[in-house]
Amino acid sequence: MSTIVLKLSSADQQKVHAYYDAQAVPTNAPGAIFMAKTAHATITSYTSGKVMFQGAEAEQEATRFGEFEAPTTTTSSKGDKLPENFASLNVIGSDETGTGDYFGPITVAAAYVPEEKMALLQTLGVKDSKMLTDAKMRDIAPAIMEAVPYSVLTLHNDKYNKVKEQGWSQGKIKALLHNQALRHVLSKIEPTKPDYILIDQFEERDTYYRHIQEEKDIVRDRVLFATKAEQLHLSVAAASIIARFAFLSAMDQLSNEIGVELPKGASAIVDQVAANILLSQGEEALHSVTKWHFANTTKASRIAAKNRMI
Repeated sequence: MSTIVLKLSSADQQKVHAYYDAQAVPTNAPGAIFMAKTAHATITSYTSGKVMFQGAEAEQEATRFGEFEAPTTTTSSKGDKLPENFASLNVIGSDETGTGDYFGPITVAAAYVPEEKMALLQTLGVKDSKMLTDAKMRDIAPAIMEAVPYSVLTLHNDKYNKVKEQGWSQGKIKALLHNQALRHVLSKIEPTKPDYILIDQFEERDTYYRHIQEEKDIVRDRVLFATKAEQLHLSVAAASIIARFAFLSAMDQLSNEIGVELPKGASAIVDQVAANILLSQGEEALHSVTKWHFANTTKASRIAAKNRMI
């Protein structure tokens, strides 16, 4: 379990409270003024201005509100055993983002980082994206994309909703996108071959390959899977930042198109914005910018129905 503590201004602290309002729980902890529990994290806010994030997704939640140093203790990575010198090898890494956000697409990126590019990426500030703010990733992603071969894929909401209606799981969707992104990068660097390929693991190897078994070109050679892969090689960290940059850019475009600033995540704030879109623009408009099967759709419909009755 990870623990992250941020020192926030009063205004930013109130943003935390508002973001987790739907998950708020009573607290008697000394000095605590707010507590919320998500599926994989506990968030506690104190009179001192400190906000503590604890749990398996503490880093993911904390990065929404500020930058922080890597925790001294984290949950160990799981997956394939890596060579002892793995961090210094020439590796293609892949990662995805947007899977837990109601608004916006899923984006998957792969990046090839050879040994001679590692110092440059470190100078740019490449590290685990959970330790970077969205603003920082927007800032450094273009330089990363100029420095190393990469591929980034964006599955927009219309296509996402269509394949979900056909019975595809998110696991299948991600596996297909990862395989395609890896193929693209391998093609770009030919005839060079990476020492390894590292996928940020979201499911077991057998399940991953079962999802893509009907693909004509399946990347298998020297492929490794590991959780927390961003901490294991710069290639995955770079891919994660590129994927996040693509997701944020897509969110900007969707917000402009629909005329509403679309929030990230799947919180009560998201439900309210979705309800407002339902009331002002209708179901078709909401469907076009969301992952329709999320529970937020039902919640937004209930909020909209109540508002119509007022």
